[in-house]
Amino acid sequence: MTPTPGSSGSAAAQVIDVDAFSEKCVAWLDEHLDRRETGSSVAADPNYAIFHNHTHDEERALIDAARAWQRKRVDAGFGAITWGPEWGGAGLTASHERVYVGLERQYNTPDRHETVLVTVELVAPTLHVLGTEDQKKQFVEPFLRTDLLCCQLFSEPGAGSDLAGLSTKAVRSGDTWRINGQKVWSSGAQFSEWGLLIARTDTSVAKHRGMTAFMVPMDAPGVDVRPIRQSSGGSTFNEVFLTDVELPDTMRVGAEGDGWKVALTTLGFERNSSAGIVSAGGNSADLVRLAKSLGITDDPLVRQQLADAAIYERASALMVARYAEREQSGAVPGVEGSIGKLVWTQNLKRIGDAAASFLGPKILADTGESNTFAWTEHLLGAPGYRIAGGSDEIQRNIIGERGLGLPREPR
Repeated sequence: MTPTPGSSGSAAAQVIDVDAFSEKCVAWLDEHLDRRETGSSVAADPNYAIFHNHTHDEERALIDAARAWQRKRVDAGFGAITWGPEWGGAGLTASHERVYVGLERQYNTPDRHETVLVTVELVAPTLHVLGTEDQKKQFVEPFLRTDLLCCQLFSEPGAGSDLAGLSTKAVRSGDTWRINGQKVWSSGAQFSEWGLLIARTDTSVAKHRGMTAFMVPMDAPGVDVRPIRQSSGGSTFNEVFLTDVELPDTMRVGAEGDGWKVALTTLGFERNSSAGIVSAGGNSADLVRLAKSLGITDDPLVRQQLADAAIYERASALMVARYAEREQSGAVPGVEGSIGKLVWTQNLKRIGDAAASFLGPKILADTGESNTFAWTEHLLGAPGYRIAGGSDEIQRNIIGERGLGLPREPR
């Protein structure tokens, strides 16, 4: 069995008391960050956008700031808390990590850009579980520190949620693979040094069995990245065209034909990440501030909506905590990630609907009044995460078929 990220540091974890660790966290955070303001006040120009509108240079600046913060955290022992020292981690427990994450939320931190999240939370643990020893040495620590960034090259124009329907082909010739095809919706591809690619390598077997995973350098000859302009104005997503891209077999992840296993492992980490790590749009605390500013907190229906949002937000956090404990004990991603993602995406909609009901017509037009029209970006963006990381329908199929053992959906 591949060791879990923190397994080699378990003895150290038992020595460091959680309360003492908490005090250490606070001291370090106070030294490097400013605390968030408390109270019911809201920023003069709040931003509840889920999909942002940034220029290329603005997005690059956000990524650079996020990378610098991640490196600082890792080097101080707070950025890879459950990973063993051989990966640059602290070798502590998931309980220590939860303490730090909870404390860090009380401070103003650089936004954790999605490309950083993909690299740190998805690809690094996937390679740790399924990569060769050489791949682990080459990628895991640089990805954890974001010295290198990695995007996902999974979805295709004809294979979005049905990943097994992909048509990008990889043909082997000796120790070399030649790849041709197209990927789409690849977040951060224009900023990444590497991509984790799933391609079809065998058309004679069932589609789930004929795929293989590869690590692709994004500056390799034949790789063409084209940003997609979104309705929000930004261009985070990309099309990636691969034309006669040659890769050595050393860049293959897992066994030939094991691409589906690699994809499921990564998507399991992604759903867990979406359920509790991605910070997007407004949250229950923002809703409370909005209700207070409107003077409607005595309304029992309003209080019920506030309670519902807070309850499901807490449920999502507990799902992530449970998964973190299982991961540290050696479990690979399972249906917990799908459950957590459903809870999270549904709560995004729940929060947006509540804000719209509180504001009424004020949410429709930008009159200059603070904390009103700003909620429109949350309301319109929330449905996007019901597709990203696997649609809600796919999550329900996973839960039903793999978690509950129900009959498979007719194909």
